[in-house]
Amino acid sequence: MRPRALDEMVGQHRLLDAGSALRRAVASGRLHSMILWGPPGCGKTTLALLVAEYAEAEFRAISAVLSGLPEVRKVLAEADARFAAGRRTVLFVDEVHRFNKLQQDAFLPHIEKGSILFVGATTENPSFELNSALLSRCRVHVLEAVSREDIVAALERALDDGERGLGGRGIAIDPASLALIADAADGDVRRGLTLLEIAAELAEGEGGRISEATLAQVLADRTRRFDKGGEQFYDQISALHKSVRSSNPDAAVYWLARMLDGGCDPAYLARRLTRMAVEDIGLADPRALQMAIEAWETFDRLGSPEGELALAQLAIYLASTAKSNAAYVAWNEARADVRLHGTQPVPLHLRNAPTKLMKELGYGASYQYDHDAEGGIALDQTGFPDAMGEREYYRPVARGMEIRLKEKLDPLRRARAGARAARGDGAE
Repeated sequence: MRPRALDEMVGQHRLLDAGSALRRAVASGRLHSMILWGPPGCGKTTLALLVAEYAEAEFRAISAVLSGLPEVRKVLAEADARFAAGRRTVLFVDEVHRFNKLQQDAFLPHIEKGSILFVGATTENPSFELNSALLSRCRVHVLEAVSREDIVAALERALDDGERGLGGRGIAIDPASLALIADAADGDVRRGLTLLEIAAELAEGEGGRISEATLAQVLADRTRRFDKGGEQFYDQISALHKSVRSSNPDAAVYWLARMLDGGCDPAYLARRLTRMAVEDIGLADPRALQMAIEAWETFDRLGSPEGELALAQLAIYLASTAKSNAAYVAWNEARADVRLHGTQPVPLHLRNAPTKLMKELGYGASYQYDHDAEGGIALDQTGFPDAMGEREYYRPVARGMEIRLKEKLDPLRRARAGARAARGDGAE
């Protein structure tokens, strides 16, 4: 059922609808080397075949999973010979992101010369997986998961087509069941056609009608698209983190469920949720960190699926409670000052003086014991190296528990600045 013309393609309306730049280029045969980036079953291979068809070029396909550099060189040599004879080659490289830099570089002179029309297919972000030299010679076209409506259209075409599909075999299925297959395909036309074929084979022994019972059997082990180490993985953990940060517990628990459903390691999610408790909630709600550790421990003890509820409760709480990144900002600013100012000596009054020599050298001299000072704080005593002067990293926000910290620190900092000004060792 692979489309043999542009009009048979389903999905990818932005790229291939009438009047679009790519459709005009393919239909005219005036094409450019390209990278097709999209999820499985969205039409990357089909589009490459149509490119060769419309360009009246030889189509050669290699897989980066199965092919090494010797095979790549052989295919390129054949393309050069074909080009010398006046015929171009569309070289389709599936899973191109799996080629290393040396293998990717092998295509460059042939793209430049025009002996090949390079079409690379990838499910991973080309910006991260392909080298800049190859990217600069190709246009990247982003393909999307195919919608349910478009998959239904492809399934209906398969049911009607007697030459390549299931037409003439007496297969019957109601529209609602067809929509269930399209949903189970999860944006993958190839998966949808496979599920329909399996259901049809089972139905042939039942008079040709795909019943609800047959369909339930076929769809029992349906899985969602999820790549534990790829683009979808990082997109989804980003969505979970940002949903927590924006105080949207409903979205947070949805993305948590999506990742667990896709097979993500729960320990990884527990670790990331703990990071959110530190980075985005911080001292606005110190209980969040304690809850994160407890949820992590609970999952370790209960396992799946019972322990998943502990992670869900944690995600909901983190998204619902007060937020502050003031401690996170303070830590990063302090680290930046450490890198900027280098190894500054500790001020003498802050040094310990366990020996007589150290005392003679001034270690600990002029140190004011805060518990003996009025109010329990020595206001005119600095805690920073002399060359740096006072710094203010931690700026609590007016949310959650940090309201209390702000109420304490703001007047204390003003008093310290006033004491230093009165002593004459620096302006506020």
